[in-house]
Amino acid sequence: MSSCAEVSAPEPVFAEPWHAQVFALTVHLNEAGRFSWADWVQRFSATLKRHGLDRDLDGGEDYFRAWLETLESYLAEDGAVAPAEAEQMRKRWEEAYLTTPHGAPVHLPE
Repeated sequence: MSSCAEVSAPEPVFAEPWHAQVFALTVHLNEAGRFSWADWVQRFSATLKRHGLDRDLDGGEDYFRAWLETLESYLAEDGAVAPAEAEQMRKRWEEAYLTTPHGAPVHLPE
């Protein structure tokens, strides 16, 4: 006899799509040689400590906001992107996200 138990989709690893995107971008930059993972961990840990996020984090919003802040500051220090440019791009993505119908892919307008 076989059971017809209902199978549910696995829980997403990331709560929000942008969490996965910023994580993937960081991994890509590390693999491309832009920074060592040890240096990344040191900087990210300092960001968490500065924000008082020393408790066990579950990968939620505060964790990924700290992750994004670390990446943006790292790229600014590296000269890869000016802070004003990063802020402008963040605003463009936010506007695109807020004006995209639920469930539709988010794209930046040309």
